[in-house]
Order: sequence, then C-alpha cells, then structure tokens
Amino acid sequence: AFANLVKNYNDPLLREKYNQEVDAAESAADTVTREVNRLLHKTFITPIDREQIHSLINTMDDVADLMQDAAETMALYDVRRMTEEIERLTDLCVKSCERLKSAVALLDDIGSAKTAEAALKTCEEIDQLETDADRVMRAAMSKLFREEPDVREVIKLKAIYELLETVTDKCEDVAKLIEGVILENS
Repeated sequence: AFANLVKNYNDPLLREKYNQEVDAAESAADTVTREVNRLLHKTFITPIDREQIHSLINTMDDVADLMQDAAETMALYDVRRMTEEIERLTDLCVKSCERLKSAVALLDDIGSAKTAEAALKTCEEIDQLETDADRVMRAAMSKLFREEPDVREVIKLKAIYELLETVTDKCEDVAKLIEGVILENS
C-alpha cells in the first residue's frame, strides 16, 4: 500500500485511497500482534521460545507502524512531490518487507538444515538491503542539504528519508531475531 501511495502521490484521490490502505494494513498488523500476544499467554508449549515469538511479532509490528508514520508524515507536512530518493528508499523498504515475509515463512521448518540455511541467506539479503538504504539515505541527505534552497522542504524531506531508512533498520532487527531463533532451534 505504501509503495502505491508513493507511486500515485500526485493524484489526490489515489493518495487518499492508499493512505487509507496503509492505515488499514497497520491496523491489521496491530490486531495480529495483539492476537499472537494473547495466544502466547494461553499456550503452554510453543514451537519456538515464547520470548522470541514476542520479540518477533512486536518488532514486525514496529515495521508497520513506521510505514504508517511515513505516510502520515507526508500528509501532515504537506509533501507536494515524491523525490527519486523517496522512491528508491520505498523500493528498498518493500524489498526488505518481502524478504522478511519469506524469512518468517521459513520458520515453520527450521528443524531442517536446508530451510535454516535458506532463512539465514534471506536474513543476509535483508542486511544488504538495509546497507543499501543507509547509502541511499546518506546520498539523499547530502543532495538535499546541497541543492534544496527551501528550508521547509529540507525539514520535510529529511524526516521522510529518516523514517524510510528506519523501516529497513527495523527489518534488519527482525532478521537478527530470526537468526537467533534459527541458531537456537536448528
């Protein structure tokens, strides 16, 4: 939903539609997080450590929260145009989330050495995407401070760049938690 928001940002109707979809996705993530936490308290035996499940689900929810924060910040700050850097950071966020989804799906069979290895490789890919986002953000900040004459635009865009880069940081945090689960359970 966030990628569609960025892609269609110049169309006010689509912007509103995709803002609502981002909000709905974040709300759904909150619902899943609450349900998983509720079930953790009721379940005596879990396939992986309860604390690890709790950390995973809450950190994944942080990713959804940050995506919503970025969408809300763009609306609140009245950002009028999407920069190439926002588009590149959004692409890295989407790829990180997709890889995260793949890594989490592999947790179903972490007893298998082949599956554990695939999950670890996916976590490495997430780490690389986060490194790429760091690079894009640093270049974006440098360009912003060198080329943007309007201080208000600098403030707006700096906040958006930082939020989007933080999404990839959180994805990397989840990847590290997944690596811990794999190391403990394989």
